[in-house]
Amino acid sequence: MGNIFLGLTVIIVIASFFSLIFRFFRQPEILAYILTGIVIAAFPIFGIPNKDFLQSFSELGVTLLLFMVGLEIRISELVSIGKTLFFSSIAQIVGTFMLGFFLTAIFGYNLITCFYIATALTFSSTIIVVKLLSDQREMHSLHAKFSLGILLFQDIAAIFLLMFLSGFSLQTGGFISLINFGLIAVKAALLFAGIIFLSRKVFPRVIEFVARSPEALFLTSLAWVFGLAALVSSKYVGFSIEIGGFLAGLALANTIVSYQIIAKAKVLRDFFIVIFFVLLGLQMSFANIFEVIIPAIILSLFVLLIKPIVVMLTFGLLGYRKRTSFLTGVSLSQISEFSLIMIFLGYRLGHIDQNTVSLVTMVGLITFAVSTYFITHWKTLYREIAPSIGFLERTNVKQEVNFENDGNLDDIKGHVVVIGGDQMGESIVEALEDKDKQVIIVDFDPNMIKKYESRKVYRLFGDIADLDIQQRAKIDDAKLVISTIPDLQDNLILLKELKHENRRAKIVVMALDAKDARQLYKEGADYVVLPHLAGGRQIAKIIIDDELDKIEELRSKDQNYLN
Repeated sequence: MGNIFLGLTVIIVIASFFSLIFRFFRQPEILAYILTGIVIAAFPIFGIPNKDFLQSFSELGVTLLLFMVGLEIRISELVSIGKTLFFSSIAQIVGTFMLGFFLTAIFGYNLITCFYIATALTFSSTIIVVKLLSDQREMHSLHAKFSLGILLFQDIAAIFLLMFLSGFSLQTGGFISLINFGLIAVKAALLFAGIIFLSRKVFPRVIEFVARSPEALFLTSLAWVFGLAALVSSKYVGFSIEIGGFLAGLALANTIVSYQIIAKAKVLRDFFIVIFFVLLGLQMSFANIFEVIIPAIILSLFVLLIKPIVVMLTFGLLGYRKRTSFLTGVSLSQISEFSLIMIFLGYRLGHIDQNTVSLVTMVGLITFAVSTYFITHWKTLYREIAPSIGFLERTNVKQEVNFENDGNLDDIKGHVVVIGGDQMGESIVEALEDKDKQVIIVDFDPNMIKKYESRKVYRLFGDIADLDIQQRAKIDDAKLVISTIPDLQDNLILLKELKHENRRAKIVVMALDAKDARQLYKEGADYVVLPHLAGGRQIAKIIIDDELDKIEELRSKDQNYLN
């Protein structure tokens, strides 16, 4: 126990130190955690913690991370984009594999080694992508849903591939593995059907009873996610804990307490996921690094540049805007933890040598680091290269226009632009409708746009940071612009644009803390909404005006929204 406690202490202290440094320089903290593992492995003075114990901790983090992703996604959402996900996933896997195989063959590797390396380049990291998109509150955006769908498709393909390869050691043939391959396909179909049934018929009633006690809700949720993840990853089913965690969350996504579960599990998830990235750094292999450095750099460029282009071209051909294509492609610009697992398996089976392991490990480290910057700063990156990637967008863009009104925006003037239709945005739209104001609602969540189909408002799907969306919303002719999103960068971009185009419009934006609010006022905001202040003032007004009966009215409205 003492060694375990000491190992965790070392990890937490070093990770905290690097995290503060990276945060000071505004760098992604994931890289600080991976660096922690590399440093501990490189300097024996720190002592190498028990890797088996850390592996268990990291699996808990992965399970909770995917569990929370599942909680935020409705099955109907995946079904609605299922056709696109299927074709885009197949195109990405096949296209990336073929190009990667050809590139690897140029370096003179044999066919088996080319197969392993090309396959490793094909898969992307579910854990890194989900963590970064969650931190940026992008999980409800269309490109995040596409990225997640492709990643889950890749994970399933990777699991089947690992099973298939494990049957082809020097001692066995492939017959038993092929039988298991078919059995897992049947089990997957039954498992998913069971999750759909539970999510619609069982859990809404069970959770309603359990939710009366916050402690019982939290413990029951953990019991469900860990229990299902253990079952799914057992030898009787054969899938991974990633898929088990995701399915556990998906089953509870339709319940009324899904967001409450997310809030309670977040801190626990963050702790365990740190262990995952530290362990990833510990397992990095840099043997024979100088022999593979040149191929590693070239293959890393392939993953960072060519692989996203394959995805972008696929989505462009399917009729999506260049922005959605670009963001989805950038999200997949790294290799996967499954890539490393597969390479280690190939080495144990005698299919590949140590140089290949070192090569893929180096590609992993480079792409993990660089893609983290890509995803973290994708808005800035997109603005810089948007003019040069027009070829990614078809002239007739069908798929995303369907989320908008058929109404003509050309003649609209003196209107109100509301950015973000959820929560605060919905209340504002209701008030504006009562005043018969012309309203354009802008949101990057397609389901949120669909929610306003019956409203007398113009709906515009997209991100206000996109210049094209700003023009289509006609913010230069607007009387009032209200941003209900707390993203500081988006709000600063909006203020900068309005400062040049239309200083007559009143600008109201939202901030989560005083520091952001001060910066927004400095950049020209007319009013900054701080939710905790606004809520306090509303209650204070009710008390001062002696209108306690309004509490029941507010409660009724809030419950209607929550349901």
